[in-house]
Amino acid sequence: MGSMPFLLLLIIFLGAAAATWIAGVQLTKHTDVIAERLHLGAALGGLILLAVATNLPELAITISAAVSGDLSIAVGNILGGIALQTVVLVILDVFGVKGNRSLTYRAASLSLVVEATAVIAVLGIVIAGTQMPQGLVIARMTPAVVLIAVVWVVSLALVNRAGKNMPWHENGSAPDAQLEPRGHSRTKRVAAATQAGTSTVKSAVIFGIAALATLIAGVLLEQSGSAMADQIGLSGVLFGATVLALATSLPEISTGLTAVRQGDYKLAISDIFGDNAFLPVLFLVATLISGKSVLPSAQSSDIYLTAIAIVLTLIYLLGILFRPKRKILGMGADSVLVLIVYALSVVGLFAISAAD
Repeated sequence: MGSMPFLLLLIIFLGAAAATWIAGVQLTKHTDVIAERLHLGAALGGLILLAVATNLPELAITISAAVSGDLSIAVGNILGGIALQTVVLVILDVFGVKGNRSLTYRAASLSLVVEATAVIAVLGIVIAGTQMPQGLVIARMTPAVVLIAVVWVVSLALVNRAGKNMPWHENGSAPDAQLEPRGHSRTKRVAAATQAGTSTVKSAVIFGIAALATLIAGVLLEQSGSAMADQIGLSGVLFGATVLALATSLPEISTGLTAVRQGDYKLAISDIFGDNAFLPVLFLVATLISGKSVLPSAQSSDIYLTAIAIVLTLIYLLGILFRPKRKILGMGADSVLVLIVYALSVVGLFAISAAD
């Protein structure tokens, strides 16, 4: 696509982004139906299915970048995507939450603290993995990416357990939080699909079509975006961490707004934390396909983005614990701080890219 005019590349990119949004909504909807009908909702299988389904754009971009050998786009998209998807919570706080209480005040629960801790743990391993020897590749895998996958699976088990039974008052839920249990919006979507006569087979077919559309759109996003970035002189890291990460986060924005507007605040935050914990697992995919050690080749900007993602997650973790009541500019104090930190971090990213 490098020889195509910029305007045509932009049209392809925007079209792929729109397809990602539409297909992402259908994926989430029918993943809920399939998980419920096959009784996977409360099991690890259901959580894994949800994680993979909501991150198909990133998976497609990672595979495409690994096959082409341009790992900087994949690394920048994954690590920048984690930081940007955390900022999605700001959007949900501003445009989704009604009334005079913030998102974290409504959603506060210890299970979300467990999920935020899992994100931080996985990102800590990512930073440690960047310091490993470049040649340490065994059977097209490296110790760091395997450990990331193991920790992610263990975190799923802990989150699943936390959602069922926390040895705290009110099962770990804060007083004056959301009235209905977490996940009630998904239950309602499944009930609506059942009432409309949507069979499991139909859901599976729509899921497959939406998954294929998302994968194709993801490849088009990566290729057209990379070509545009080259034409305007924007580095792969900068593009992957900003524009591309925003495009692949569109499904999370759409489904998150739906959950928040239905009063399912815990689910909205849980989905973001869950996606962020899963994204580094894609480094295992990139390593298997390319046969190269991905993390040790990370640039300073990649490590910088990982650190920013940890800081943003910590801010929301503290927000969940301290539960800011008052809104500032239509959002909680934690969202204001996250927005400021992310804006400053993008400025810092430009400075790092210029220095490189």
